Amino acid sequence: MDRLPCVLTIAGSDSGGGAGIQADLKTITMLGGYGASVITALTAQNTAAVTGIHAPSAKFVALQLKTVLDDIKVDAAKTGMLFSAPIIEALAALLEKKTFPLVVDPVCVATSGGKLLQDDAVEAMVDRMFPLADLLTPNLPEAELFTGMRIESREDVFLAGKLLLKMGPKAVLIKGGHADSLAVTDWYMTPGADPIPFMQRRVDTDCTHGTGCTLSSAIATGLARGLDMGAAILRGQEYLNLALRSGYRLGEGGGPVNHLAPWTKERARGDVLTSVDDFGRRLAARPGLRDMLPRGRANVAVAVPFADSLRDVAGFSGGFITSARGMVDVVGYPEFGASARAASLLLSARRVRPELQCAMTLAGGEPVLGALKALNMEMAWMDWEGRPDYVTGEDGRFEEWGGLEALKDHAAPETVRALGDPGGLGREPTVYVLAPDMGELVAVLREIADELAENPDEV
Repeated sequence: MDRLPCVLTIAGSDSGGGAGIQADLKTITMLGGYGASVITALTAQNTAAVTGIHAPSAKFVALQLKTVLDDIKVDAAKTGMLFSAPIIEALAALLEKKTFPLVVDPVCVATSGGKLLQDDAVEAMVDRMFPLADLLTPNLPEAELFTGMRIESREDVFLAGKLLLKMGPKAVLIKGGHADSLAVTDWYMTPGADPIPFMQRRVDTDCTHGTGCTLSSAIATGLARGLDMGAAILRGQEYLNLALRSGYRLGEGGGPVNHLAPWTKERARGDVLTSVDDFGRRLAARPGLRDMLPRGRANVAVAVPFADSLRDVAGFSGGFITSARGMVDVVGYPEFGASARAASLLLSARRVRPELQCAMTLAGGEPVLGALKALNMEMAWMDWEGRPDYVTGEDGRFEEWGGLEALKDHAAPETVRALGDPGGLGREPTVYVLAPDMGELVAVLREIADELAENPDEV
């Protein structure tokens, strides 16, 4: 086996497992690194509070670092909770000789509110650790603490970045998670260059324990694997965003991010392809399917957990078609990224209804619409005529925009079971049936087929 790049985390231990050394090692492992550690403090901590801190001597912390560096080739490192001035001084004396990139996360306060940096350590952090940082990753409150200024605007962020750069780090990433905005923007700044925004969609969750630790560890792992700084930041952001979207309740306080989310997604891919294949065979053999499908090509879209792109949604490479004999054929094979329109529609719907896993294209004519009405299935319509100029009908772009807008505008989006595309010039009207799982999708399609069979004159 090829050697894994070694990423060293120098941080405190979180007995609750969501942040600190524990979060760092989980992140490093999930992203393909080998994690080594230097523990600067032990915390008695859960999701609700930090109830106690016990720090080893500065001499012993330094001994941990020296012992690791004497034997193991470190490819990148990160610091988190450093706790006290003596510990910072002892670590800095050794890190001054480093030959690897260092990410410094200037941790001051836990997500639950516990103080993690002593007052006398702030000056030592600035004087001894900041100049060693290849990247400094403060959040907004930390940036305010170290610069002594109030940050209320983008211009304030830029000024704070300049002040932090004067303290010695090669680059600064001021994280925007605390800002009141629809998207989270982290600003990357280096001396003499314009600030660069790194944006991610904001996740509405209180499972944010360990976010800073996770991001800094992910960036360090990217650097250890040979990525340049920009690519390492982007990869780290994407990993954190996924971990936030899949976070879960663990105790009475805010839950941790889910460090295993990429593994969960990958493990589900085989099962999703199998379910799509089985669905296609069952559906093609179903009487009455021809009457449900559009004249053009239809497809199914099935997402893995936490799907966020077309490569996470499977369908048939060729879709469903009606042959000249009036039979329905499944064309191609199950494949991720195969169903641009249905998959784009499903992904946009999941932004409002994350529990949705499946979508299926049906005809948008009166027979199917009548069956949906008879079954009391709530519909929302996409606005083909009202789409912006930049939204075309190609590659699922209309479905991506239209599905989201239709659900956002609906009074009760949680009740919507189908989204309608009224069509347009050269576009056949279609309906996309939505479902949280394959079992319910099959059941809904069976109900629609039975309703059509009971009213053959409408077909």
